[in-house]
Amino acid sequence: MDPLHFESKTKEQTQGPLPRLYLLYHELRAGEGRYPYAIGAVMFGRHIDLFVRARAAKRPGFWPEPTFDDGHISNYEVAYPLLQSRGLTARFFITVGWTGNRLDYMGWEELRSLHKDGNPIGAHGWTHTLLTHCNDRELQAELSKSRLTLEDKLGTSIAAMSLPGGRYNRRVLDACLQAGYTQVYTSVPKAESMPLGTTVGRVNILGNMQPEWIERLLQIDSSALCRLKRRYRMKEATKRLLGDRLYEGLWAIVNRREPETSSGEGDSQ
Repeated sequence: MDPLHFESKTKEQTQGPLPRLYLLYHELRAGEGRYPYAIGAVMFGRHIDLFVRARAAKRPGFWPEPTFDDGHISNYEVAYPLLQSRGLTARFFITVGWTGNRLDYMGWEELRSLHKDGNPIGAHGWTHTLLTHCNDRELQAELSKSRLTLEDKLGTSIAAMSLPGGRYNRRVLDACLQAGYTQVYTSVPKAESMPLGTTVGRVNILGNMQPEWIERLLQIDSSALCRLKRRYRMKEATKRLLGDRLYEGLWAIVNRREPETSSGEGDSQ
């Protein structure tokens, strides 16, 4: 057995489960680029090396858990081999209507391989539409159609959903539960105690976030997570003031949204 894995397991058995910090990734690329939601493959490798060290560390800290939204093909071709080489898994949330239908996104063969090797699969809606913009019929389709299709294609139950664009309200959360999801992953930057509740916060990882900063983020006594929470509250206040449409337009200009990305993409706008 890998000594790092043995040490991490022993620590959890003796001290109880550590608080989790779920980290949200999107697309991986061979090199660096301007789009903030894409991260270079070399940088991602440095991140997951850090995760291995953090899980094995004897000092208290957050237990890092990588997740991916959208289902970009780089999740399979780049992230998956790197995770495998370190003995790690990740949770992949899939925009189901894009699967096998959209250029540069995974097909069912790739998803089955991820699932077979122990990577949990969750839904990310059918079309990546912001759920707060949906009427009742559209909301039901985004949630139920994506879950049932994943279950049919993968032969397993699907109980986790991540929210496109991070947008939600009480109506959306109630609809998720009614559609059969027991956990809803958000873009709220916070750590989670075990066992997990119905909503799960995540920290959105951008391409310019260095491993040294993430290492500080994983320290329980660090102020980095508090700063992210304050920034998130300010962004939410701005969204309420401007409205989603105007905010998305400004976001696209500032963050150099690329031509192939769809409205609402970038799950922590």
